[in-house]
Amino acid sequence: MMESSLAETPRAAQAAREDLLLEMIGISKRFPGVLALDDVDFDLRAGEVHVLFGENGAGKSTLINIIAGAFAPDAGEFKFRGRSLVRLKPHAARMMGISPVFQEFSLVPELTVEENLFLGRELGAGGFLNHAAMRARARSVISELGFDILPDQKVGALSRAHQQMVEIAKAFLTEVRLLILDEPTASLTEAETQNLFALVGRLKSAGVGIIYVSHRIQEFQKIGDRITVLRDGRKIATVKSGDVSESELVELMTGRKVGVLFPSIDHRPAEKLLEVEDVTLADLSAKNVSFYARAGEITGIAGLVGCGKSEIVRAVYGLEAVASGSIRVRDEDMAARPTPIDMLRRGVCYFPSDRVAEGLALGRPVRENASMAALDLPTFSKARVLRRASERRAIQRIIDKLKLRPPQIERTVAKLSGGNRQKVLLARGMTRDISVFLFDEPTVGIDVGAKIEVYELMKSLVAEGAAIVLVSSELPEVMNLSNRLYVMHRSQLVAELSGADINETKIFSYFFREKRLEDGPAPLSSAMAT
Repeated sequence: MMESSLAETPRAAQAAREDLLLEMIGISKRFPGVLALDDVDFDLRAGEVHVLFGENGAGKSTLINIIAGAFAPDAGEFKFRGRSLVRLKPHAARMMGISPVFQEFSLVPELTVEENLFLGRELGAGGFLNHAAMRARARSVISELGFDILPDQKVGALSRAHQQMVEIAKAFLTEVRLLILDEPTASLTEAETQNLFALVGRLKSAGVGIIYVSHRIQEFQKIGDRITVLRDGRKIATVKSGDVSESELVELMTGRKVGVLFPSIDHRPAEKLLEVEDVTLADLSAKNVSFYARAGEITGIAGLVGCGKSEIVRAVYGLEAVASGSIRVRDEDMAARPTPIDMLRRGVCYFPSDRVAEGLALGRPVRENASMAALDLPTFSKARVLRRASERRAIQRIIDKLKLRPPQIERTVAKLSGGNRQKVLLARGMTRDISVFLFDEPTVGIDVGAKIEVYELMKSLVAEGAAIVLVSSELPEVMNLSNRLYVMHRSQLVAELSGADINETKIFSYFFREKRLEDGPAPLSSAMAT
């Protein structure tokens, strides 16, 4: 199963070397206080999908940044198509056919899709920009990918899923020899994901080598040829995709046996802490939505991308304009449009799906990011003067509880992995007395180990009597964690499920139905009538 089981005949080994597109030998990279990569070997053959798998902080991002020219290795040899590379830069890498699609977007919101695609590589004619050629090329690439975006749309007006499509499209403007896909399906629907997989198949047939970074094991087992597992900056094993089970991969990744992914949560529903009644948003992304969340349980909201599930919880927190309807916290009516500070002071906290754009100040330390929503509290300030010693003690206790790696509160958030960034975001909600937690895609882009830690935190919050609203596009996640589950479709609530009704078949039937809830609601259990 491990590398020893990948032994090839001498003829096959010779053929593999001739097909070798990328070869990295003994690669090491150190950042201040962290050895990110330690003597790592990695190779990629033409026409293969080689998966990089590991926990957040394992070294995956560092390795692909070296391949893309963003970082230079401190030690080791790096060859592309048999040629040793030294001081590779991103532009040179792209010109050589190395095209990365990173998890964190590098888009300019004020520019159109077309302008973002050609930013820094504009087409010209006679000293002027050739807009017609760029528009035609943009349309061609988007059409080939099967994405429903238009070249003249402003990127800032697009959903995260559509922004992901723009990032992917950028990689295909030039001839691709090596494609890096970093969590490419995190924001895509099932249909869009299948389009991407079909494209990957065509690229493989054309001899393109693909490095695929993902935490979705079932996904990359379907399209991957080989899997390299990294842990704590070191290569643990390279295995053939079909030779290893899901549990064995998780064990390789974490270095320990992992039991069930989803914990058993003892839901004990009590009083309603949050009630949303007949709410319609100003942009009509959610219409006539009513739901409630009770202390001691997780209330899930499921639906396809763009159904309005994220927008409704953002509106609860005051981030989207409400046209009509009412929002109550502990039976207290909120203003027509609540503000985040109003909700925080009433014990409601929201955790956005886009950690980088909305959740974190990447250039500031962990301590400041964790405490910024609680600086008005006596623990953190007195007479508007920050109590730094008290702040450090409070944040360090929270960070230790969340098992941040490394547990250094003065480290800038930009230097942390995706899973650790999520923990910093969660820490912010633990600095105040919060009773209602609004989680919007809380595990997007984080590894299995970090997911388990997030789920255990939710379990502990429910045990302490908190109400959790969980919005998630990952169906197994929202199914296994929720005590009650609402389903949204085309901006409206179409079902409320509990008990045995929370199953994949029933949920999918509502994902694609045309009727509204008032046309025939889903069966409600007796417990839901309370």
